[in-house]
Amino acid sequence: MKVITIGLGYIGLPTSALIASKGVEVLGVDINQNVVDTINRGDIHIVEPELDTIVKKAVDSGFLKAATVPEVGNVYLIVVPTPINSNMEPDISFIESATKSIIPILKEGDLYIIESTSPTGTTEIMADLIFNERPELNGKIYLAYCPERVLPGNVMFELVNNDRVIGGINELSTQKAIEFYSQIVKGNLYSTDSRTAEMCKLVENSSRDVQIAFANELDRICDKAGIDTLELIRLANKHPRVNILEPGCGVGGHCIAVDPYFIISKFPNQSDIIKTARKINNYKPEWCIEKIKNTLSDFELINGRAAKIAIMGLAFKPNIDDLRESPAKKIAHKIKDIVTPQLFSVAEPNILRHKDFELMDCYEIVDTADVIVFLVAHDQFKELKIGKDKTILDFCGIRN
Repeated sequence: MKVITIGLGYIGLPTSALIASKGVEVLGVDINQNVVDTINRGDIHIVEPELDTIVKKAVDSGFLKAATVPEVGNVYLIVVPTPINSNMEPDISFIESATKSIIPILKEGDLYIIESTSPTGTTEIMADLIFNERPELNGKIYLAYCPERVLPGNVMFELVNNDRVIGGINELSTQKAIEFYSQIVKGNLYSTDSRTAEMCKLVENSSRDVQIAFANELDRICDKAGIDTLELIRLANKHPRVNILEPGCGVGGHCIAVDPYFIISKFPNQSDIIKTARKINNYKPEWCIEKIKNTLSDFELINGRAAKIAIMGLAFKPNIDDLRESPAKKIAHKIKDIVTPQLFSVAEPNILRHKDFELMDCYEIVDTADVIVFLVAHDQFKELKIGKDKTILDFCGIRN
């Protein structure tokens, strides 16, 4: 068996490395030559625990290689981005391009699987695309959808141990995909059709978005009522059937902040709660920005000078380097625009550099800052010793 994975990002590279670690030949394909060169050296271009060791071993053993164009294989995994456009509609052009790149080399018996988050019906659309160009393959190859369910920072463990939902365009395609994943996944494999599998991923993340929206709305209510939000949630969760999440500065990442729009765009009249949750979570960074502005104004009024402010965290969640759709990054940009450069500093310990910010050591900036704004609950931040003379805005529960 030879597996061709198209897309070597936060899911594609770990998936490729995992399959190669099982002694299976894998060619990872990416349009970025720098990514290809990095992997072929046995290095990685993203931060993920254990990934560097697994990739190096797989490359050194000859089971994992990278290239900018696909080769003939037996299994083709599509693991490319599916962003949303300016109209908040899903863009499946990357899936389409990846599919077109392998149509000329597909052959009887091949297995084609989409892992990219997709609107319902995408797998069937790609099947039509393939069979329109290669009608002789209709009924001769297998097509399925299997979304990933991993947590950044724990990807290598969860790729192996998490349950997977697998849906083919027909029962035989589903079975062929299950046979493939059974070689690399220890979790349960649940069979369904491709449309249900596609919707399952969207529903999972939309459900989480709704739950986060409740916590974020509760945070705004408690602020008006003069109540400690985290204390309230802690007490409410003592109820045996209540499990309220903690609020944050918004919702980011490539899943929860994006996937609900895949449902909203296709079913606008049936997704009222999902739309409202998106509105609440999109507003939360703006609410945080106003709180920061008011704090800076109060400081200047009381002390007769402008405050030095430290922004703590840019990633969309703790202990990762991923800044995609990050509300923390959005907040940092807005505050940077209104503060004198000499009074503004940012710490993000999980990345080396950023084109828009000069990143500083977190220990250094908390010593010199007057106002410290925690946006991401990185472990390094929890260890900081902060003087009582500092003004702290905690939007991520780090000081709880």
